[in-house]
Amino acid sequence: MATIWTIGYERLLPGPLVAELAAAGVERLIDVRYRPQSRRAGMSKTRLGDLLREHGIAYEHRRSLGTPPDLRFLYKNKRVAEGAAGFAEYVEATAADELDALAAELDDGPRTALLCLEEDPAVCHRRKLTEALQARRPDLQVVDL
Repeated sequence: MATIWTIGYERLLPGPLVAELAAAGVERLIDVRYRPQSRRAGMSKTRLGDLLREHGIAYEHRRSLGTPPDLRFLYKNKRVAEGAAGFAEYVEATAADELDALAAELDDGPRTALLCLEEDPAVCHRRKLTEALQARRPDLQVVDL
């Protein structure tokens, strides 16, 4: 059975984030933030990627799987249902091929986790991404770290 992990770094510092990924056996982290910048030291694209590589975890940023500003506004303002519906529509319209490719590579590719800021996957676009992947792969197991 194929598996994908998800993690939000909202309450994690870089070290504990890497430790949690390593404990789960994650080999690749896909950053699904539209803008991979952070006010939290060590969580922006370059520094996070460097830290992960030092620990044997590949880093990829996939902007196409991120939440554009208009939809992020809805999530931030507690309009999660609207944001989620909008994001599900958006990602299928703009990144269906990328979702297809990711779903296909989960059998033989590296153990993969999706990263965003939000701690709770239920109120994050990661949930919609994993649902889109499960629509392509009904056997897909999702593990939220």
